[in-house]
Amino acid sequence: MTADEGTGGRGFLLWYSGRATSSTEHQFCGGRLEKAQGTLTTPNWPESDYPPGISCSWHIIAPPNQVISLTFGKFDVEPDTYCRYDSVSVFNGAVSDDAKRLGKFCGDTAPGPISSEGNELLVQFVSDLSVTADGFSASYRTLPRGAAPKVKPEPPPAEKPKASPETKATPVGPDAPSVTCPKQCRRTGTLQSNFCTSNLVVTATVKSIVRGPGEGLTVTVSLIGAYKNGGLDLPSAPTDTSLKFYVPCKQCPPMKKGASYLLMGQVEENRGPILPPDSFVVLYRPNQDQILTNLSKRRCPSQPIRAARSQA
Repeated sequence: MTADEGTGGRGFLLWYSGRATSSTEHQFCGGRLEKAQGTLTTPNWPESDYPPGISCSWHIIAPPNQVISLTFGKFDVEPDTYCRYDSVSVFNGAVSDDAKRLGKFCGDTAPGPISSEGNELLVQFVSDLSVTADGFSASYRTLPRGAAPKVKPEPPPAEKPKASPETKATPVGPDAPSVTCPKQCRRTGTLQSNFCTSNLVVTATVKSIVRGPGEGLTVTVSLIGAYKNGGLDLPSAPTDTSLKFYVPCKQCPPMKKGASYLLMGQVEENRGPILPPDSFVVLYRPNQDQILTNLSKRRCPSQPIRAARSQA
């Protein structure tokens, strides 16, 4: 196998298969880097978010009498207090040994410059199977020993707090029922039938996806149009109005930050706007506007009473 031109004469590349809907289903990430300087980026950078369920390792090697200075530029990795889901870890040497870890990072604040103690540095990036983000771009260069400030290894990360009556994840709202999440996302029915059974129908662009409350996600969207408001006080011209949906199942319905969707959900008394796992959610197309406008003027034939109530 021929090494990537940025990795030098000897090298390896890691193969992954992501679930994200990107232009390239399979991509390479990681490698052995032996040049005097180079760059590291997450897959899909900078065009789109990194895929879920990947692991990348960059092994940087300098001459024996030199050290390595690593600098992060743009940085956006799914945030979490303990970096339990997606993270970037940097290690002195070639092995992912916690005792030699110089840092474990996530969130949207770029770490400060990092320097190795010896002539090898290992950078590992992992993402879980749900929320993703923009990713990161970093650069490295080799320096004579003593030219870069030393960085002390970070203390061991705080352990994940144990569940207790006060911290145990619970559904949103005191009377909210639990939701059984399917192993595979499925939606049933047609656009018209789902329009009739949903009391909130909007088109919108996803602005952010964050974990919680409980085991679900909070999805913030910017509205394009609204066709059923579920009793919410939405402006007559809702474009660019922000709305938050609670999604009880992290992977269903599947959504991606920056994409636009037709969303058919419910407005519940305890949880507000919600997208159950079987919600009718499809990518937005401009021609849907006229179809939804026509549907909003009709009485649903199979459920006339419910349809009338939901046209609040």
